[in-house]
Parts: sequence; C-alpha cells; structure tokens
Amino acid sequence: MSDYSLVCWGPGVSGGVSKVFDRVLPGPCAPWTSCTCGVWSGSAPLCGGGTGYAAVCYPCGYSPQLMVLTPPTSDSSASSHSRWTKRRPSDLAIALISAGIGSGVLAAIAAVVAVYCLRRRRSGASQDPGRIHAEPIGPAPRVERRLSALLSKGPNTTVEQFPLVALRGATDGFSPSHRIGSGSFGVVYRACLPDGREVAIKRAERRGPVAESSSVAARRANNHEVAFVAELTLLSRVNHKNLVRLLGFCADGGERILVYEYMPNGTLHDHLHKRAAPLSPPLASWPARLRLALGAARGIEYMHTYAVPPIIHRDIKSPNILLDDAWTAKVSDFGLSLLINDLSSSGGGNGCNAAAADDEPCMTAGTVGYMDPEYYRLQHLTDKSDVYSFGVVLLELLSGCKVIQRFEGSGTPKNVVDVTVPHIEADRMHRVLDARLPLPTPAEMEAVAYVGYLASDCVRPAGRDRPTMSEVVGVLERAVAACEEHDDGGGEAVLSRSCTDGSTA
Repeated sequence: MSDYSLVCWGPGVSGGVSKVFDRVLPGPCAPWTSCTCGVWSGSAPLCGGGTGYAAVCYPCGYSPQLMVLTPPTSDSSASSHSRWTKRRPSDLAIALISAGIGSGVLAAIAAVVAVYCLRRRRSGASQDPGRIHAEPIGPAPRVERRLSALLSKGPNTTVEQFPLVALRGATDGFSPSHRIGSGSFGVVYRACLPDGREVAIKRAERRGPVAESSSVAARRANNHEVAFVAELTLLSRVNHKNLVRLLGFCADGGERILVYEYMPNGTLHDHLHKRAAPLSPPLASWPARLRLALGAARGIEYMHTYAVPPIIHRDIKSPNILLDDAWTAKVSDFGLSLLINDLSSSGGGNGCNAAAADDEPCMTAGTVGYMDPEYYRLQHLTDKSDVYSFGVVLLELLSGCKVIQRFEGSGTPKNVVDVTVPHIEADRMHRVLDARLPLPTPAEMEAVAYVGYLASDCVRPAGRDRPTMSEVVGVLERAVAACEEHDDGGGEAVLSRSCTDGSTA
C-alpha cells in the first residue's frame, strides 16, 4: 500500500491484477486529534484538501515488511537483460562512464590504503620493541646458549654474573661522568663495585629508532651480539698476566655488558700520541719501550700457542694495548677474535668463531693501517695476520708516529709502514727513531736496531715470510736482555739481523 496500489484477488478473479490508482487512500480519513500514532505522510491533501485537519491515521504497532530478494529466474534474467539492451545508447554510455569512474575511484582508494599500510608496517618495524633500541624480555637465543654453557660450569668458572641494578648503581645510572672511553661495541665506564673492586664496564651501544634505519640497526645489533659472545666465550677460558681479565657480564633486560679489571693508565695509543710532555714512564726510555713491547707480545703468543683452542685476535693495535697501575701491557678487546679450530673447520678462510657459529656471516675485520694486506686481499686469515698488526705497533713504538699521518714532504697521509721500513732496510735507523727521546746509547742502539729489523720482518707482504709470535717474543727477550746487561755492567750481547729471521736460538 505504500505505493497506493490496489490489488484484487479471490473467486471470480482470473489471475492477479495490479493497477496503480492516482488517488487511492491507504485508510479512512479521520481527525488529526484521533491519530495517536501519527498520520500517513502526504495523506492530508487527500482528506478534503487539507481542510478540517483530517488525515489517514498511521496504525499503531505497524512495521512495514522488508522485501526479501530471491535469485532471479531465467525468465527474469532474460527480462533484465532485455531491459538493459533496449536502453537508449546515451543511457548505456552514461552507465559505462559511471562504472569507469567508480572503478577508478575504488582503485585510487585501494592504492592509498596500500601505501598507508606499507608505511605503517615499516614504521612498526623501526619501532619494534624487540629491536636493539628497546629492551627485549631476555637474551637472544645464541647469547642465552652461551650464558647457559658458562654458568653450567658452576664453581669452576671465574666469570661472574652481575645484576643490572648493581652496575647501574655503580655508574650512577651510566652517567657521562663515569665514561672513560668508547669503541665500536659501545661505551666504557669506570666504576667501583660495592665490594670495593674498581672495574671497567663495557656497555653495548643502544640507539633510538630515529638515529638509523631498521637495516642498519639490525646489523649493528647483530655485530654487538657477536662481539659480546666472542669476548665472553674467549676471555672466560684464558688467564694470562698480559691479557685483560674478564670479571663478569650482565645480560639483564636486553643489556649486553662486560665487566673487566680496571686499567688505570689507559691505552698505549693515548700515551704515544695524545699525552703532552713529559712522556709516561714506559715510553720515557728505549729499554722501557722494549719491555712494554715484550709484555704485549707475550699476551699474543699465549693466545696463539697456549690457549686451547688457539685464538686469533684480528684487531691488534695500540688502542687495544692497556696499561695497569704497574705499567704492565695487557691486550684487550676480543670482540673480533676467532678460534683457530673454527678456521680449520671452515676451510682456512675467513672462518666464523664459536660465537658466530649459528649461520652468522663472517667478513674481513680489523682496523685500517693495522690490517694485514694479505688477509684483506685474499680473505684468508691466519695467526700471521696478528703478527703483521703487532709489527705496526712496534713501528709506532720506535718512531712515535701515528699509524696513518701526513709526514714531512708529503701532502697526502701515509702509513707508518711505508715511511719507516725503507729506512730500516737501508740501515738508517736514526731516521726512524722518536725524536722525543734522547739518542740511544751504543748498546741500546744495537737492541733498537734489532727490534727495527724484527718490525720490518713482521710487516712483510707475504704471511709465510713473517716470524711467528713465539719468534717475536724470543727476539724481544734478547733485545731487552742486551739493554739490561749493559745497564748492569755485564758483557755486551751480540745481536744480528740473522737472529730475527726465523731463529729463536
């Protein structure tokens, strides 16, 4: 009735007939006041033209039935198709244009939504609470396995697990006032533990999400994990007076912290290149410099020869040689170190250490100026790579020059190897020696020249032509003995170039 149509049916009516009447009322007219549930819309003009305030009352409780759509029959489909095809061409064109516009709008909306979702996904990745700048619930699986292996040793291990709250308290919340250095792994803090021990705390760097892309953050996080596990694994199994001692670690709340014995006299690099006059005691005389070199060499020899399995440091340099309160040289920073057993199992190439054994990609590592060129060129790592790097440190000690700097008469920076070795090979040692020290005595000069030849042998291009670290230690021991015998008034030691060439006798 909503369309005011009249349908007749019943006996005597053949079929249903439907006719739309122009003026058919849906109900009787009645005064407005009697319509308690309202009036039919538009019925007032039909009830006396609007006079007398009459209208058709709206039935109380009436709810119009919703039309239920049923699938069209074949006849209705054909009828629908015929109605579509019989439309005028202009109607068809309008319909096609409308459909095209609608499809274009939908495509544009879909593209906008896709771009928005992609940006949200990338943003979510860079702000993922599991990334390096946040605090995951616990250590990564690889780190967790290493920690479990260490702690399972029980009282036999000397590595201690420190609670994060204790380290925060010892550094005043990792305050900058406790900061004493930094490196690729992170920041180093000086602290005093509640039991009175003075320690160095190396904490992995933690950057915010805006500081770097997600890929860089992931790579940095992986490097920190590998370095953390490498130092923890290697230093927990070695003990030598010329290696910095690892006291413990902390992996609470996603932290990667290593705790070492504190070295109050800093690094060899700082004393050689940053400290103003006067020179520090271990650098103030030629015998003292040779003794310092001997101490560092013994630490490296221990890693190569006596550690089980042997260890290749990969980053020997003057910043990684620390000095304790007695000026004893100690090798530090084992984050790039590799086990020789792992090199053997990988075919002698780059190798992956035990820390990186879980499908971690390995790459050439080290520091510019100290890195073995053969290792860099051929991607083949041996213990002779550490020998090369130590040879560069010897040249620093002899010349007082930085590993890379602008030398007199050269406008471009040069490596200390390229500048000093030609003079050493030509027996012009006086052109190499650090001018901040007095000229050596004749006995000291012989010992210094002896060490100069050793340094030249250490930095030979081919690894097979370099001495082993045991041979290096033997040469330095003889050089130090020659200086000390002369100081004690003893007989002069006979030193010759042949003693540095593959002989420790």
